[in-house]
Amino acid sequence: MKLASPSETLFSPLIEQAIELSAQWHDQTYRKKRWRDAPFEVPAHAILRVPVIAHVTAVALTVQRAAWHDEPIAAAFLHDVLEDANRYGRQMRMEELREALGEDVLRHVLDVSEEQFDEAGEPIPWRPRKEDYVTRLRDTSPGSAAISLADKLHNLWSINQGLARGVNVFREDEQGRGLSYGPEEQLWFHEAVLGATEVYDDPRLAPMRERLRSEIEAFRARTGPR
Repeated sequence: MKLASPSETLFSPLIEQAIELSAQWHDQTYRKKRWRDAPFEVPAHAILRVPVIAHVTAVALTVQRAAWHDEPIAAAFLHDVLEDANRYGRQMRMEELREALGEDVLRHVLDVSEEQFDEAGEPIPWRPRKEDYVTRLRDTSPGSAAISLADKLHNLWSINQGLARGVNVFREDEQGRGLSYGPEEQLWFHEAVLGATEVYDDPRLAPMRERLRSEIEAFRARTGPR
């Protein structure tokens, strides 16, 4: 079997296209809160916010650093495009994502996307939506589990960073929106995701689970009874 040369594996057109599409889709959309001091001076009336592309990049780099191949990495850059509307209020269609990146990437993104609406077009409440996500995660693939772990890891790490700085991540204020649900619900969900990935024995998942577990314990320590 002929092995690919370093020059052939160094650059991935698939990942490059995923980065471009993700940056275009999430352009001028932002994370709920900021957990660091402003790194540079902004006008007095301005609020410096964290672009969503920073989150999806952190997720994709985590998947890459855990030694996954191109399709899960590309899907990690795009893991929010089916759930989140762009700045024009438009939802991406599955057919568009399939046409742009292929069936494998689409399948990974579908695996880690929540069902937002029921058959009647009504919004699904938070808890049933999360329960369905966790159930489906147990029957996807190790690559999709890696994307989910990286996503929840970065989310919870960001929350913990904010809590450590005294940011009220559960309340809407001038810095942005608060989390949809409180500490108990957040703790349940992240622990449920962690548990759901235990059905996969791929060794690349082990350090990802270990790091998420440490963030869960940090969150529990910061939000538990005093």
